[in-house]
Amino acid sequence: MDNNCIFCKIANGEIPSSTVYEDEMFRVILDLSPATKGHALVLPKQHFRNIFDIDEKTASKLFVVASKVARAMKETLKCDGMNIVQNNEEIAGQTVFHFHLHIIPRYTDDGQNINWTPGSSKPEELQQIAAQIKSAL
Repeated sequence: MDNNCIFCKIANGEIPSSTVYEDEMFRVILDLSPATKGHALVLPKQHFRNIFDIDEKTASKLFVVASKVARAMKETLKCDGMNIVQNNEEIAGQTVFHFHLHIIPRYTDDGQNINWTPGSSKPEELQQIAAQIKSAL
């Protein structure tokens, strides 16, 4: 735990939150500034700055929790879809530097636009990029 991290304090129960799920590794809370009704954050109780720091055990259990919460949201909130969003570093929109995963229920005509503009690439470029990434794995 990082004593200066607000999400560490929330995840470990030092700061009150609207908690929808908790286990020994995670707390899932409703976002104070929701994109839509039910917007939640999955917070590991252990401090990780972002995806570049999270360990494999925590990362593997994260989506088990996210899937469980998303199914509960679909059933109870009757949402039409779901965005799962995770930002890393300031350039990508990360504003709190404690790993967290957004679960955002989507509703027809909810006014949100959580998308990107598709680009284009050539097959040779894709092969070169794939080779670069593979070499680091």
